[in-house]
Amino acid sequence: MNALTTDQLPVVVIGAGPIGLAAASHLVERGIEPLVLEAGPAAGSAVREWSHVRLFSTWGELIDPAAEKLLAPTGWVRPDATTYPTGGDWAERYLQPLADVLGDKVRYGATVTGVARAGRDRIVDSGRDEQPFTVHIQSSDGAEERITARAVIDASGTWSVPSPMGADGLPALGEKKTADRITYRVPNLSDPAIRARYTGKRTAVVGSGASAFTALALLADLAEENDGTHAVWILRRGISDNTYGGGEGDQLPARGALGLRAKAAVEAGHASAVTGFRSHALERDGDQLVLVAEDGRRLDPVDEVIVLTGFRPDLSFLSELRLGLDERLQAPTALAPLIDPNVHSCGTVYPHGVNELSHPEQGVYLVGMKSYGRAPTFLAMTGYEQVRSITASIAGDQEAAERVELTLPETGVCGGAGLFDEPKNTEQSGGGCCAAPTTLQIGVGAPAPTSGGC
Repeated sequence: MNALTTDQLPVVVIGAGPIGLAAASHLVERGIEPLVLEAGPAAGSAVREWSHVRLFSTWGELIDPAAEKLLAPTGWVRPDATTYPTGGDWAERYLQPLADVLGDKVRYGATVTGVARAGRDRIVDSGRDEQPFTVHIQSSDGAEERITARAVIDASGTWSVPSPMGADGLPALGEKKTADRITYRVPNLSDPAIRARYTGKRTAVVGSGASAFTALALLADLAEENDGTHAVWILRRGISDNTYGGGEGDQLPARGALGLRAKAAVEAGHASAVTGFRSHALERDGDQLVLVAEDGRRLDPVDEVIVLTGFRPDLSFLSELRLGLDERLQAPTALAPLIDPNVHSCGTVYPHGVNELSHPEQGVYLVGMKSYGRAPTFLAMTGYEQVRSITASIAGDQEAAERVELTLPETGVCGGAGLFDEPKNTEQSGGGCCAAPTTLQIGVGAPAPTSGGC
């Protein structure tokens, strides 16, 4: 297949979530045909699974500029930029209308099972870069199909692969056998059946990020109404100045407020923090569960466990591609140092694009949450900038691909993630890599952030 024919092939985008649909919008703007493959039955299928959770970004930070250009002629009404949507709002008021505009460029019920170079497994060098990609898919009825593409943008996210509770990255002993008492999602307590599961119960919340804060806040609200409801917050490190996030110093106020709500839950006695606890096993004790740490500590029995220890990318269907991934984070090697939680706890990263997201295999890109591998604190705006840059590069506009068009907010927490064995009640400075506050902007000419590589 010659180069001219290859250029006429579509760019396959995996995932019809926020970043995948933004990628398709930018491709359309560039005159390039996208084909979005979504495993679920609707746009934003993963987002819909946390439809009850309110985002800490406002509508103004959640709408991609190229996508808005596609939506504007349809009579679509832009939500109030200063308000905070839930996941359900985001899916229904933005993602689905955008997918509808893209029409048959979006296919639902199409699960990608493999991506490769045509006629080349990962071993073969000869003529590799001249070959198009083959994308293997399985439809919801079980039928198999192979699609040829000029490039592949994987925006499938990490939602489908939550991390287990074991401190070594593997399931704790007994975790699989007690799966009926464990959830890896923030529970929707507005659902009466789910609410009943936690009312009047002791619930262990394992994790230290925004999802854990959300779960603690929701359980604290439930405890206000129902005696006996209590959360046991399991932390692998000690309590420090950074434990609850950026607080009032966070330029995303709702994110800072979320951490403060978690802190209030502990101070009010609705949640008790257990620090330095690295989960080793989960044992049944009658109708309850006992968490056991690596150091042998055993906690009082709990009724339910909520594991919110992050997510990890599914790389199985990319096994025939030559990816350049960091051995720790499973993120692109050039991006990994900017987002490594062993060094940074900033809620932002220097805006990046095609240069940081390229792989030894030319023409394939991991974007959005998937580009962060196992690292946390991803913002939608970061993903929009990623796909703007990548689509410009695919179109041959290298100047635009390398131009910064985004300024991100600071988290206000920049002292790094701390030492692995941080003692209890460590006093840790919030100083470090973040400099003066920056103004959030999306669009051509946005200045580079003052914080550099934070």
